[in-house]
Amino acid sequence: MTKITYSSADVDLDAFHAAFDSALGALRETLGREYTNWIGGTAVAGNGRPLVDVTPIDTRLVLGRFAAARTTDVDRAVQVAHAAQRGWARTPWRERVATLRRAAALIRERKVDLAVLMSLEVGKSRLEAMGDAEESADLIDYYCRQLEDAAGFVREMARVTPLERNLDVLRPYGVFACIAPFNFPLALSTGMSAAALLAGNAVLYKPSEDTPWTGWKLYEIYRDAGLPAGVFNYVVGRREEIGDYLWQHPGVDGVVFTGSKTVGLRIHHGVSTRWIKPCLMELGGKNACLVMPSADVDAAAEGVMRAAFGLQNQKCSATSRVYVHRTVAEPFMERLLEKTEAMKIGDPTERDVYFGPVINERAVARYEAAVAQARRDGAIHTGGCRLTDGALAHGLYVAPTIATLSADSPLFQQELFVPLLPVAHVSDFDEAIARTNAVEYGLTAGIFSTDAAEIERFFDEVEAGVCYANKRSGATTGAWPGAQSFTGWKASGSTGKGGCGPYYVAQFMREQSRTVIAS
Repeated sequence: MTKITYSSADVDLDAFHAAFDSALGALRETLGREYTNWIGGTAVAGNGRPLVDVTPIDTRLVLGRFAAARTTDVDRAVQVAHAAQRGWARTPWRERVATLRRAAALIRERKVDLAVLMSLEVGKSRLEAMGDAEESADLIDYYCRQLEDAAGFVREMARVTPLERNLDVLRPYGVFACIAPFNFPLALSTGMSAAALLAGNAVLYKPSEDTPWTGWKLYEIYRDAGLPAGVFNYVVGRREEIGDYLWQHPGVDGVVFTGSKTVGLRIHHGVSTRWIKPCLMELGGKNACLVMPSADVDAAAEGVMRAAFGLQNQKCSATSRVYVHRTVAEPFMERLLEKTEAMKIGDPTERDVYFGPVINERAVARYEAAVAQARRDGAIHTGGCRLTDGALAHGLYVAPTIATLSADSPLFQQELFVPLLPVAHVSDFDEAIARTNAVEYGLTAGIFSTDAAEIERFFDEVEAGVCYANKRSGATTGAWPGAQSFTGWKASGSTGKGGCGPYYVAQFMREQSRTVIAS
């Protein structure tokens, strides 16, 4: 079967669609079951109200009921993880790599089933969901190569005297809390946890409340790959019940988190009370695309449409604002509206549907508030309403929305995570880059221009970690392991080194110098 990435185009997908249809039918037979937490290889039932996992495609459809963990379950998971981590850290690094490579192989074996699940649970299109599964396996393999290329992060150092032997070793911290988002429930969960595990840490994993089933499947993959019991623990719970308790736990040695800036800053400020703990974070973006006078406006329109409305704009990397030069604003907008209105909207488990529902009612409320703001600040050209007709009546569907606004509108500053795209006209590159940088975020950015000097200026001056020029398949999206490091600057990240990049695994380790004097 053809490998599918987020930028795949013009490939033979017939075999994929046939496999997807078959897997979808099989998965529907398993809906509504009950699931437990897994701590130390033991099922833990939790207590109180279960988390009821529904699909945003039709919220009447229950995917599963997941036992909600208590704080006492977190205590137990931390204790178990510490006990298991000591043996895992002493496991030769080549054996850790072999275990994680088996996990990558299992993901590839199960990738269609995983894609079907994510399509149902998140509302991803078929291709988005398949890309998520493929990326997960590639992330593991890429991080395994980092350990191999660094020979386990053990390096012989210079000698100051003839009698000494000096080694520099990177060693694990201990137990990492891994807190994952809903939008890439397998890829981001896998990338964060696999890097921590390869480094010799144990993991206490909390999936998003909106995607516990995908998280449960990841637990199964690690278990079936032979990861020792207690090294990866799966804990589901409500943010108000165990969310803060998890990362604040004194037995947690580090946190890896993908989510909102607000929550990320609270974790970053609060996790280090007795000493500084590692806190690896990717915290969203407000990603600009610049369309300059020399741009291929058709390519720009397609790139913006794909990056703004893929996964309903619920990507940290999504194009969420456009600055278009006045001289090309009219033809660019014409093509952008044409392409947006041609998108097929509906049940994303169906073939050829590009645009599905948003994740939950909170997202609908954010969308409606943003639409109201857009009406006050400018003109809406398409969209601006909830979609409730026919088959969409019981889902969380909103219309893809494009608005021309004053560049001073707060909609150019706020991360919305909903499919509303503000567009502003600019007079020159200087204005475009100044407005691009005048936000607190710095994750991704794109430009459409055929002026080589202008593109070079863009790369030199833009305050963002992931930058693209003339990317028709997604103006600001599509990073892939080993190809584009996914690094957030400013309020978009915490370490200046990101997932998918060559420095990621080392961040889950701390340095130790070892000197032995010959007798």
